[in-house]
Amino acid sequence: MKTPYKDIYSVLKLNRIVVLAVVIAATIISVVAILLVVRQHKHMIEHAFAISTEGHVIPLKLVSQYENLEVEALAHLELFHKYFYNIDASNYERQLEKALWLGNSSVDALYRQKKSDGVYNRLLQYSLVQKVSSVNSTIQIQTLPYTFQTVTVFEINRGAIIDRYELTTTGHLIHVDRNFPNNTHGLLITDFFENTLRKLETN
Repeated sequence: MKTPYKDIYSVLKLNRIVVLAVVIAATIISVVAILLVVRQHKHMIEHAFAISTEGHVIPLKLVSQYENLEVEALAHLELFHKYFYNIDASNYERQLEKALWLGNSSVDALYRQKKSDGVYNRLLQYSLVQKVSSVNSTIQIQTLPYTFQTVTVFEINRGAIIDRYELTTTGHLIHVDRNFPNNTHGLLITDFFENTLRKLETN
């Protein structure tokens, strides 16, 4: 007795249903697995564990990097202003090269403007020493980009004469990848502008 053959369309239809079911199940499992991995990774980033002397597990909450953001931003601004304004005839090229890593094209444009105005030539010609006395910055970190204002006091030593100046600068800060050792704070100065420069009375 011959075995009756199934209709080819019924077989294909059944195969199609099986394949669709497998694909849908695999997709659901993959999505769930990805979500679980992301959740676990986030949990591990935010928590650490220590073992006490009795062998108990003690959860430790890691400090978010944004809790230290203001400190890093202020340190970044102080470092930049010291690199950019604390210069003399022997170190200005090295200092300015370091400063340019901490800012974008607005800093580079200011540097080029000063260079074309002969600021650095006078530094060499008269062996001037420009020394930063203090850098005081205020910054708001509620919204990006972060707005800052910095007051820098520096002295220009002209030999027997020392002149003191107060410079106010403004700009914004944005996040970039950390670059060791050029940009350790992972911040970049944008829209940098020298607002006011005034000569201070000498005591």
